Amino acid sequence: MNKQQIINKTAEYVKTKLAGEGTGHDWWHTERVWKMAVNIGKREKADLFIVQLAALLHDIADWKFNDGNDEAGPELASIWLKKLKVEEAIVKHICQIIKDVSFKGPGVKSKIKTKEGMAVQDADRLDALGAMGISRTFAYGGSKGREIYNPKIKPQTHRTFKQYKNNHGTSINHFYEKLLLLKNLMNTATAKKIAARRHKFIEKFLAEFFKEWEGKN
Repeated sequence: MNKQQIINKTAEYVKTKLAGEGTGHDWWHTERVWKMAVNIGKREKADLFIVQLAALLHDIADWKFNDGNDEAGPELASIWLKKLKVEEAIVKHICQIIKDVSFKGPGVKSKIKTKEGMAVQDADRLDALGAMGISRTFAYGGSKGREIYNPKIKPQTHRTFKQYKNNHGTSINHFYEKLLLLKNLMNTATAKKIAARRHKFIEKFLAEFFKEWEGKN
């Protein structure tokens, strides 16, 4: 089986697993991350075989839906890739990217070190910004029964992964606890440029939200 066949089979596998998922971590999120990761990976001269497989599998078993277990995704990805007879060193690299790709709180430093990992992480974070990021925030919040906003509940600064994954704040708080922080956490020049524009869109949305919240607009 050649590399393109492996990528195609993986895309079909992920599409089947994530089809119809309603929290914003569905197949369409994965497809957007896949496309963006390839775009960034090309500019960074990364190994696009690794980039594509890591992007496709990055949410195959997200810790948010597996009791906070950030090993679930890498383990499932490893089983799949070994089934396709992908080289062991490549499987290890991809699984490490999947384990480290997620935002785990502003006080938790990213462990991503490779060009391939940076391309996938930036692509995933870009999908949490702009119009798409806003849409996904409310989809996820609704799925978890979270209030849209409650002025009595203040945003938190999470210093550990445990604090972040145990947070139950409002959807609007999530903008301050994660989304607005992402612009300064991008790895690549390509992503930084895109993030700046999407960040401004979120700021405009929040300004409008709070005007309407106060009955001023």
